[in-house]
Amino acid sequence: MTRGQSKTEGSPAPHSAVATELEGRWLVVVLNDPVNLMSYVVLVFKKVFGFDESTARKHMLEVHERGRSVVWSGVREKAEAYAFTLQQWHLTAVLEHEDAA
Repeated sequence: MTRGQSKTEGSPAPHSAVATELEGRWLVVVLNDPVNLMSYVVLVFKKVFGFDESTARKHMLEVHERGRSVVWSGVREKAEAYAFTLQQWHLTAVLEHEDAA
C-alpha cells in the first residue's frame, strides 16, 4: 500500500457476491426418502416448527406426493439451524435460495 492510500481503495465493494448470496430469503426444503414413516415426519414437523396436526400433515403429504415441501423460509442463519435440526431427526433437508427455487 502506498503512503496516503486508504485500505478501501482497490478492495471489493462491501456488498460483494458473497454478501448478496447470504442475503434474501432462504428456503428449508424437506425431501422424500424411503426410510421415515409418515407419522414420524408429522411428529418431527410438530416438534421442530410447532406446527399443528393439520399443517404438519399437509407438509408431510406434500413431501410424500411431490417429493419435497418448503417447510420454512427466512434468513440464512436460521434456515441453516432448521435444516441441521431436521437432519438430526434423520430427515433429508436442504437449503435453497429463494431466487433459485
